[in-house]
Amino acid sequence: MTRVAIVDYGMGNLRSVYQALAHAAGSEHGLAVTADPAAVRGAERVVLPGVGAMGDCMAELRRLGLVDPLREAARSKPFLGVCLGMQALLERSEESGGVDGLGVLPGRAVRFPAGERDSAGRPLKVPHMGWSRVHRPRSHPLWAGIEDGTWFYFVHGYYAAVDDPGGVVGEAEHGRRFAAAVAAGPCFGAQFHPEKSQEAGLRLYRNFLNWDGSWP
Repeated sequence: MTRVAIVDYGMGNLRSVYQALAHAAGSEHGLAVTADPAAVRGAERVVLPGVGAMGDCMAELRRLGLVDPLREAARSKPFLGVCLGMQALLERSEESGGVDGLGVLPGRAVRFPAGERDSAGRPLKVPHMGWSRVHRPRSHPLWAGIEDGTWFYFVHGYYAAVDDPGGVVGEAEHGRRFAAAVAAGPCFGAQFHPEKSQEAGLRLYRNFLNWDGSWP
């Protein structure tokens, strides 16, 4: 049985995610990069990575027959969505002219507005690219051993505007405070890239591998 299915829909930085998970696990055993709906359904836990545009993402997930298996997995087993993979879990995104997501997490992805400035009045670029502190408004098992305010690496032009603030488990700032991590039951979404976030990211992956999916 596959322990972790890393979903391949042609848009994720799969090698980096795979290597980070293997490092966190101490072994490649049980890790599988797959586009097979049956493998996603049969895995113990699922990681949905992603880099690119939401319209292309959802089109590929539909083409590969992965939409329903991913929805089922996100509601029934430990599930981690990363960057675009997190945004795909939302109900809708403004990107690509407006596109429906998987609808697992309530909310939508919206673009950072132009003209935003940091606390010193300096103009901010979009996409948000680089290291930002993640603060935790509430606890979650994936934060075990990770200090509040830890730096994580981000690359994104859209952010999650969530309907239920009780599901926001991490916040960061880029001109405005935004949801850096969201959770619902066994599903956790990270807007940042754990695989690019050095030891803190590896710790989060390790926590995910040991998590039983319980929350809150």
